[in-house]
Amino acid sequence: MKTFRRALSLSVVLLIPVFFGFAKDKKPQKPQPTDFFAFVGTYTTKTQSKGIYEFRYDAKSGKLTPMGVAAETPDPSFVAIHPSGKFLYAVNEGGKASFVTSFALDAKTGKLTQLNQVPSLGEDPCYISLDQTGKYILVANYTSGTLAIFPILPDGKIGEKTAVNQDSGKLGPHKNQDGPHAHWIETSPDNRYVLAVDLGLDQVLIFQFDAKKGTLGPHIPPSAALKAGSGPRHGIFSPNGKFFFVASELASTATSFSYDSKTGDLKQINSPSTLPPEFSGRNDVAEVAVHPNGRFLYVSNRGNDCIVIFAIDPKKGTLSQLAHIPTGGKEPRHFTLDPSGNFLFVENQWSDTIVAFHIDANSGQLTPTGDNVSVPSPVCLKFIAAE
Repeated sequence: MKTFRRALSLSVVLLIPVFFGFAKDKKPQKPQPTDFFAFVGTYTTKTQSKGIYEFRYDAKSGKLTPMGVAAETPDPSFVAIHPSGKFLYAVNEGGKASFVTSFALDAKTGKLTQLNQVPSLGEDPCYISLDQTGKYILVANYTSGTLAIFPILPDGKIGEKTAVNQDSGKLGPHKNQDGPHAHWIETSPDNRYVLAVDLGLDQVLIFQFDAKKGTLGPHIPPSAALKAGSGPRHGIFSPNGKFFFVASELASTATSFSYDSKTGDLKQINSPSTLPPEFSGRNDVAEVAVHPNGRFLYVSNRGNDCIVIFAIDPKKGTLSQLAHIPTGGKEPRHFTLDPSGNFLFVENQWSDTIVAFHIDANSGQLTPTGDNVSVPSPVCLKFIAAE
């Protein structure tokens, strides 16, 4: 009998790993890619730029290697890459003759081949993004204050528009707020809403989004207001989707909102200055980004020419200034965190440089790497993994 009990106990012990470990063999996680292409949008009018520039990017070292002009196209100030990695889309700022252009992207060579071009349905498109499914293109036309949505056809070409919206409302008091000025547009993380930032109206506009039809519907309330004269420029969601942050060009502020994913509502939390107390010169805020760990917000100051780092309270969403880091150039119109969150690249428009920084994920601090590159009038940088 004792022999039987010992055998039974031994059997149970041997079976435990089967039920609690070996029976549920976990699939090994795919290694994170380290080889990327980087595409840089530029201004070509009255500059030496020819269009979109291409780089090879090593995510281990944070080094960009120039590969030349990827596409000659006029004033491709902002670009977006399809999640499949097969297509790239660019705005062409040209006043009343403005366009959106599609390109086929060869993920092995990085080569761009133009597919088609359509009117942007407004003047001076300054921002382009894709919805969460990769089926629609969203465009903000600055001068006309219009928003447009286009479907992406199976071959990557841009189809006939599915929605157009003319921003309207009370204008802000600043001289640059002489009309509605749409500056940023994206869908919410769950693709149920579209948020658009209008510099002229001091508003974050909110729409319901029909992801099947690519259309916009009314949202109540229709917007979230910022302080008069703020001139909101760009926005971004926190990685967990609980907060939304806005960089305001005219007031030099960063504003934190709580975001209700069920209703699409925004509620303002705080709005600290992006400038150091001793600075009193001209400044225009530009880009805003959140570190993948959700602990730090970065904003670029043009004039002060620095990146300001904010700590994000993970529970309350409040912003607290940590540091100001010189960008190593003039007019940092845009900056980009690489996919790993280990490096940050600043596009200094007036000094024709892209300056690289290493990010300390624990403190949020930035340290120049010295691996900088020259690009005529850089405005936007986007990464895509190479095959």
